[in-house]
Amino acid sequence: MGRGKFKAKPTGQRHFSTPEEMLAGTSSRPRTFKRQEAAYKEEEESEEESGQESGEESEDETEQKRKGTQGVIEVNNLNLVKPKNLKARDLDAGKTTELSRREREELEKQRAHERYMRLQEQGKTEQARKDLERLALIRQQREEAAKKREEEKAAREQKKVEARK
Repeated sequence: MGRGKFKAKPTGQRHFSTPEEMLAGTSSRPRTFKRQEAAYKEEEESEEESGQESGEESEDETEQKRKGTQGVIEVNNLNLVKPKNLKARDLDAGKTTELSRREREELEKQRAHERYMRLQEQGKTEQARKDLERLALIRQQREEAAKKREEEKAAREQKKVEARK
């Protein structure tokens, strides 16, 4: 019977044994691999015995001789390293963390704005000077308009008094 368009693949998840499991011998490696590894160790031991006669040169060769890419790339498996749990007493209270570029720029922007607003209140910025000049001009115009209104009001009252007479 058909099971649809796609077939299920017979692959499962892979399991990699840790160095601790390998040392303890509890890893789930195939038995043939254990035999190959034992044979490889025997060869190394025989080479070391013969190498002791020749001196230190052979020891350097065995250290350099590694399987696959081990000699080319030395990588620490980050998955094997257990994360350290930091406790509150272990943390340095005086230690300051470095800010990211965006955070630094944001702080600088806020400080610059605060500095500008302080200068603005004191009237030291160019914009503040212009605002103060404009305010003085408006006050002067309002005073003149108020005086004019007072004079007109006084003139109207005087006309009323003269009209009654």
